[in-house]
Amino acid sequence: MIEGGHPLEGRVRVGGNKNGALPIIAACLLTEQECVIDNVPRIRDVEVMADLVQATGAEVEWTATNTLRIRAAGDLTPSIDRMLSVRIRASILLAGPLLARCGSVLVPPPGGDVIGRRRIDTHLHAFAALGADVEVERDFTLTAPGGLVGTRFFMDEPSVTATENAIMAAVLAKGETTLINAACEPHVQDLCRFLVAMGAEIDGIGSNVLTIRGRAALGGARHTIGPDHIEVASFIGLAAVTPGVLVIEDVEPEDLHPVLHGFERLGVRIELDGRDLTVPDDQELVIRDDVGGQVPKLEDGPWPQFPADVTSIAVAVATQATGTVLIFEKMFENRLVFTDKLVSMGARIVLCDPHRALITGPSRLVGERVESPDIRAGMAMLIASLCAEGTTTIGNVGQIDRGYERIDERLRALGARIERISG
Repeated sequence: MIEGGHPLEGRVRVGGNKNGALPIIAACLLTEQECVIDNVPRIRDVEVMADLVQATGAEVEWTATNTLRIRAAGDLTPSIDRMLSVRIRASILLAGPLLARCGSVLVPPPGGDVIGRRRIDTHLHAFAALGADVEVERDFTLTAPGGLVGTRFFMDEPSVTATENAIMAAVLAKGETTLINAACEPHVQDLCRFLVAMGAEIDGIGSNVLTIRGRAALGGARHTIGPDHIEVASFIGLAAVTPGVLVIEDVEPEDLHPVLHGFERLGVRIELDGRDLTVPDDQELVIRDDVGGQVPKLEDGPWPQFPADVTSIAVAVATQATGTVLIFEKMFENRLVFTDKLVSMGARIVLCDPHRALITGPSRLVGERVESPDIRAGMAMLIASLCAEGTTTIGNVGQIDRGYERIDERLRALGARIERISG
């Protein structure tokens, strides 16, 4: 329950990258030696991933609030727990490590946010290219009794999770693998750095062509997960629509170029000083038109384009900016369906089709009862509620908890009037 209209002021440190933590936890299955991961966000999706890894037979221990110790010694169960897998999309990330380590794996269909069709074909094509036999029924059965073999593989889409799965399978394959049209988001790069620390050989990190030279075995490693650029974007959105000065500490500037460019299109002023990012007070949000006064378009795409996970946040900020902007979410056809919740609060949004929303602002928002359908839509409604008149109640906050650690406590520390209630 949020009472709007109060300034956010102070300093906040973002957590570790959720989308980096999930594959890195899965990658610990590639070695029998101990791995220690620091700056792990203590959120629901990460805890489910830790449970999935433990269900294979690995030792998993939280040694501190944000530190995980994992040791996958001995024989592992070559299957992914069905009951846990339906809770997160990232359950499929265990397929690559288990296939490489055990020679086979049974993969139930993954769950996750209902934001549109999320194909897994690229995962299966990559495994097949590496020499696995793929059997598709209700579940997916992958077998490679003779081991995986390096290959040259063109990914038909730069899927983040498919790229991560292919990398994790390839690091234990015989010979050299080249992945073309690979995803290169910051969290993919972080996974690669962790694997290199374990002894893997990977060239081209940060590009869309990766070369992996397989090793017979990998060792343990200690790794600190990088800051979450999506959470940075979320706090920028929160600060842009409320009074007050907010300083976001210890960001990674190289991960923020597309995010900052997108917010600048919406008129958000941002100051970057080393690894500290400041959202100043008295924002005058004016959407920057295209040449000739044409309506601008803010569209997402594979890295280094504007991140798909920030489009919902951009929609909420745009409701408070003067002008009109077209948000074009090309990657998931259900991502923008949540905009009806903002319309019920007073936003002027035309949902042109499942991928495009036209937003005209600024709109006077009023408190309402809304439900959170997915992680980022939940954050967008939280942004809207903080600048709305009156009180907003957001239901199904478990969705927000999947991506943001203790968000209510952290916002209260900045001056927000927010309480977690039951019912």
